[in-house]
Amino acid sequence: MRVLKYRKTAKDRLTTNRHAGNVVRVKIKIRKGDTVKVLRGNDKGKEGKVLTVFPKTNRVLIEGVNIVKRHVRARSAEEQGGIIQKEAPVAVSNVMLLDPKSGAATRVRIRVDADGTRERIAVKSGDAVARPSR
Repeated sequence: MRVLKYRKTAKDRLTTNRHAGNVVRVKIKIRKGDTVKVLRGNDKGKEGKVLTVFPKTNRVLIEGVNIVKRHVRARSAEEQGGIIQKEAPVAVSNVMLLDPKSGAATRVRIRVDADGTRERIAVKSGDAVARPSR
């Protein structure tokens, strides 16, 4: 019987990551603590504070936006089970940062000073976007 040379062994499958190239990272200019406006989807027009940024999946979690219902089982005797409502992540492309001066949605650009410090600039007003407090 002939041995198949092209077949991958279990060792080969563990060392290679087939889907490594599928994740394309994009620079996300929205930070945790920013106030953003939703541009697309069922919650279009809503504004909220960014709770978490997920750079690998290009998504952000916004307070009070994209509320979903989840069925939760009680894990212990004193814990309550049932249907809870919580926020689900939204794609970064569907939200826009709010301008600190006018409160309108604006794009963001990065300005690098001569000493190398980077700051975010609101395109509409040209003002610097304050770093959100943690």
